[in-house]
This record gives sequence, structure tokens and C-alpha cells, in this order.
Amino acid sequence: LRSKRWKNRIKSHSSFVSWLCDGGWLLLLKNCFGTLTRVCRRKKLLQSRIVALGHPDALNKFPSNRICNQKYSIFTFIPKVLFEQFKFFLNLYFLVISFTQFIPPLRIGYLYTYWGPLCFVVLVTMLREMYDDFKRFVRDRDVNSQRYCKLTPKGKVTITSSSIQVSDVIVIEKNQRIPADMILLRTSEKNGSCFVRTDQLDGETDWKLRIATPSCQGLASDKELFDVSGSVYAEKPHKDIYSFIGRFSTVAANDEAQEEPLGIENTMWANTVLASGTAIGLVIYTGSETRSVLNTSNPRSKIGLVDLEINWLTKVLFLATVVLSVSLLALKGFAGPWYIYVIRYVILFSYIIPISLRVNLDMGKLVYSWVIQRDSSIPGTLVRSSTIPEELGRIEYLLSDKTGTLTRNEMVFKKLHLGSVSYTQETMTEVSTLLRQNFPPQVCADKETFSLPFNSSSKPPSGRRSTSDQLVECVKALALCHNVTPVVEKG
Repeated sequence: LRSKRWKNRIKSHSSFVSWLCDGGWLLLLKNCFGTLTRVCRRKKLLQSRIVALGHPDALNKFPSNRICNQKYSIFTFIPKVLFEQFKFFLNLYFLVISFTQFIPPLRIGYLYTYWGPLCFVVLVTMLREMYDDFKRFVRDRDVNSQRYCKLTPKGKVTITSSSIQVSDVIVIEKNQRIPADMILLRTSEKNGSCFVRTDQLDGETDWKLRIATPSCQGLASDKELFDVSGSVYAEKPHKDIYSFIGRFSTVAANDEAQEEPLGIENTMWANTVLASGTAIGLVIYTGSETRSVLNTSNPRSKIGLVDLEINWLTKVLFLATVVLSVSLLALKGFAGPWYIYVIRYVILFSYIIPISLRVNLDMGKLVYSWVIQRDSSIPGTLVRSSTIPEELGRIEYLLSDKTGTLTRNEMVFKKLHLGSVSYTQETMTEVSTLLRQNFPPQVCADKETFSLPFNSSSKPPSGRRSTSDQLVECVKALALCHNVTPVVEKG
């Protein structure tokens, strides 16, 4: 039996070796490489979670809240920049021409006359890309280093934005950026409401109303948040910023569980700004799982129309040099190594394509970006990419989905038209006089003046109203039929 086993092993071993020699090693290498690629590219499955208030989950590992918008790293900078540059026909053409000078039959001039300009062009582009990526690094560092107040059972602690984790209880002040996706627990308002600005998330300039959870808003102090044994069930992260399904659970003193449904009105998404009051939120999503990051694509190299046009003109000039080279060779005669003569002619005519044009274009873009940021007529303008600043001068149409996107939502009252009567800026004194008669000012005990809604002695008759009555009703409707958000300024 032992001898049979050894024979079978020897046969299987010899068959395996023969399989490797017959090309099996290549198939094995492909399978290993494919498995490694699938493992590296495999995305983490997003799942729903239960977040305990103030108690991190030791079993599940959530992404860091550190923001990174950089396009390159130390290891990928040179390969990515070279790939982005030599995918253009202009740079690729001069690269091939420069390599031909290493072949003695094709050498025409000195190597530095071909490699020098090409290396200078690539160097200028690399410096520009390095400058843009360094600006992204500075912006990310400023955002990650912003300080926030964290509530703990032992008191308040100051942490940076990059150190925020899921289950942290963060205090957000007025006009402060919300660092992560949160559930609103408490506000400084008695009714538990606050307003957030979402213009950096969805482009809407109007304020959004947010409501705190009733069980947390009714607590006497912020310290009692850690005594209710609260937890939040949050659905798995997704891109939709207008929907959320969750549940807030608490355990009472008699061990009776209480649950409250959570919706979009109870959330505060990352990169929005608190517009009023002070809010306390529970972090449920951080980093790459926040709504803002899920709706953001990876940074890529932008290509302007000028670059595309120059690339197309370079192809046209290259075809012209090829046609010219073949024509000259036809006049001479196709004798001997004629293909070498054609290549030499193409190399000689390569000076028709100006490589210095690319250098001048890149330097002009840098200067243009610098001038835009320092233009006194448009203060606060930030150039995030110096690759396509010239595209601003080629805009032909501005498409807007509604009014207010391109304007400042500041309206000036210029004319009031009622039937056959029109009131303008010149006749506005008549309107003000009529309003004083129908809304007489009253004085209260603390000497502050105010107006009654309407003077009862000047009610219009039941029949047809006069022009003055219509004017009063119209102005009153303009004054009352809109939303007013009171904001209390400190001091």
C-alpha cells in the first residue's frame, strides 16, 4: 500500500511539473493576479447600523472623517502626470522624435536639442500640477484642523474635525460647518428647531428647517443625554440627500424601551452650515460614507477646449509634414533605404510644430489664474484649478433651473400697479401717508412703538372698495404673506 501511495504521489508530482512546463505557470500567474486585483478593487459593502449615544462600536470599523481631495500622492504623482501629458498627441509626437535620435541612421542633431525642450515642457506642467495639488492639500488641512466641541460624560472636550468618530456627540455653533452626517438631538431654541444652509450640498440658498428629537430636547441639561441610554438605528449610507429612515431608541428608568421615528427633518448632513442658534448632534456617518462624499466624483484632470484644438492642429501639421516628406522623396526617387529618408525628412520638418506653444500656454494659464484671484472687482474668487481658467472667456450660455440661482434673491420695490392706478417711486409718499392713516402707531409701556394689524374704524364697506382700500389691503398682503426667520444676535 505504501509503495502504491508513493507511486501515485510521484505520478501526480511529475504531471504537475509537466503541466507547469507546458504553460500552466502562465495560467497560474494570471489567476493569482486576477484574484489580487479583485481583492484590491473590492468595495466595502455599506450596511445599516445601530449607533449608541456616546459609545463607539468596537466591532465595526467605520471610515475616518479626514477629508482628502488631493489628486496625487508621493508615489503616483510622476506616473500619473506623465500619463496625462503623453496621452496628448503633441507631447507624444515629440517624445517619439526624441527617441529616434538614439538610432544612428536617424540622428540629425544633438540630443539636447530634442530632449531639452520636451523635458522643459513636462517640467513646467509638473510644477503646475504640483502647485494645484498643494493648494488642495492646504485646503484639506484647514478643514481637517477645524476645532469642534465634543460632549462626553466627563464634560466638554475640544477635538479636530478629522478626529470625529461615529457615536460622538458634537456641539455645533452658529455659522459653523457641520463636519459629519448627524442626527439633531438638541438645539438652543425651546421648540427644538434650527435652520441650516445647504448651498454647498445642493445649491439651494434658502434655509432648511431641522427639528431635534423630542425626547432629547425635553431634557433639563446636555449632561442628561448620556443618562437616557439612547441609540440610533440608521439605514445604510446612500447618495439621496432628501431621504433618511431611522429610529431613535431610549430606555426609561423602569427599563421600558421607547422609540421615535427619524426622518430627513432630524438630520444635518456634512458640509452644510448651521444658520441659527446652537445645535447638538450625534454622528452617524463619517468620511467616505457621508452624503457629500458619496455625491462627489474622484478628482480628474480637466482638459480645456484650447488644449483640444492645439492637439487637433498638431495632428494636421504632422500629416502635412508626412505628405511633404513623401513628396520630396518622390522627386528624388525611391531608391535605397527610402523609408529611412522619409523618417529623416519628418524629423527635419518637426520644427514646423512649435513645442514652445505648449509652454507659453501653461505659463499663461498660471498668470491668468493669479490675476483672477487678485481682481478687485470680484473679491473672494478662488481658482481651484489652473488648467482651464481660459474657459471663462468662452462661455456662451448660462442655464438656470429657477430664479435665484444666478441672482442674490434681493428684490427692490419699484412699482405697485392696482387696476388703472400705478404707484412708482415718485408717488410713494401718497402710499406712506395712506398707511399711516390706516395703521396708526401705538405706544406701549416701555416706550416702544408698534402698529396694530388694522384700524377698525377704517374698515371698507361691504360694496365696491375704493382705490385707497385696495392699496391698504395690497400692502398688508405683501407684508404678511411670506416667511420670516427671526435670528437673535449675541450682544
